[in-house]
Amino acid sequence: MLTSYDQFSAQVFEAAGIEVLLVGDSVGSTVLGHASTTATTHQDMLTFTGAVARSVRRPLVVADLAFGTYETGPVDALRHGVELVRAGAEVVKLEGGAEIAPQVRALVDAGIPVFGHLGFTPQSVNSLSGHRVQGRDDAGAEKLLADALALEEAGASAIVLELVPAAVAARVTEKVGVPTIGIGAGPDCDGQVLVWQDMAGLSGFHGRFVKAFADLRGQLEQAAQQYRTEVRERSYPGAEHSFE
Repeated sequence: MLTSYDQFSAQVFEAAGIEVLLVGDSVGSTVLGHASTTATTHQDMLTFTGAVARSVRRPLVVADLAFGTYETGPVDALRHGVELVRAGAEVVKLEGGAEIAPQVRALVDAGIPVFGHLGFTPQSVNSLSGHRVQGRDDAGAEKLLADALALEEAGASAIVLELVPAAVAARVTEKVGVPTIGIGAGPDCDGQVLVWQDMAGLSGFHGRFVKAFADLRGQLEQAAQQYRTEVRERSYPGAEHSFE
């Protein structure tokens, strides 16, 4: 599972065999320049979800419900979930545990598959005092497991575990009957997700849980420098790039 927000990344990831594309509310910070995902709007999610969904056929397209679109209750969650599905989402994802079980149930009852999201939940970054690993103490680990079971009971099809100790994520994975997808949650989850710009070395973010599988930032900078040099030297465009 990788994030994707546009036509070209989606098509590349489909060709690479990536099974699930997440149109994350992380688009606010990775594409739109916001400081956090809380600035991402529902309209942003509709726009980018549509771009990805129109560009691929095989991957499962999952889209985040933006901050403020579901916290008020099942009615708002369902309305915004329906709009995401109309934009092209096949699954919607929302953050939280037992407290959002009614929203999950309403979406599932309406025929909309749901992924949950536990551990560090970026939309709650302010109340969590920043980007911190969750579930390190016994009470936190027990709550995380209880929340996972509550999401499963409400009908969630899978659960993302973010910034969770590996042993806790392994325990949750063992106890729940739905797949877990880790990001900074160790090797024992059923699947893994990364923000694609981190995975490909474009963002420059080097968090402990991130492995950069390429250096797109360096390659893109080198290409831009070469382009600038050739334009200034007038070696580009050449005769082969010109029309008679």
